[in-house]
Amino acid sequence: MMRFKRILVATDFGPSAERAVEVALDLGTRGGAEIVLLHVWQAPAFAYSGMTYSVHDVLAPIRDEAQLALDLAIERASLRSMNVTGLLRAGRPWVEIRDAIDELHPDLVVLGTAGRRALARVLLGSVAEKIVRISPVPVLTVHASDERRDAAE
Repeated sequence: MMRFKRILVATDFGPSAERAVEVALDLGTRGGAEIVLLHVWQAPAFAYSGMTYSVHDVLAPIRDEAQLALDLAIERASLRSMNVTGLLRAGRPWVEIRDAIDELHPDLVVLGTAGRRALARVLLGSVAEKIVRISPVPVLTVHASDERRDAAE
């Protein structure tokens, strides 16, 4: 079995992403791999002509909440592996994941996927699908367990 040195896990903190973290930890702890949890947050795409607040007023709370969620995910993952780090980025998720792959050179990328099919995937796009197509390293996509998926719906 291949031993991984670094595994990148992109997470949106949803059920399939939580399952992806579990799978990455299972794969990584056997060989002492570094697990990097990556979360990408996006600024809301709206603006009004009469806005009386600064961009910082809107973005800082979003970034802060994303950082808290990432810190919690790292803390939980660290219960199973001592070699867990986090990376918080702002931007388009697939672009930031691609850039993190280029910078970190992981042996494996693990992504949760909602498993959308046909029309929903065409209309909404799929971060996981884009990463699978463009990644220079292997990508493992993971669905949430049935009980987590049912609870999320």
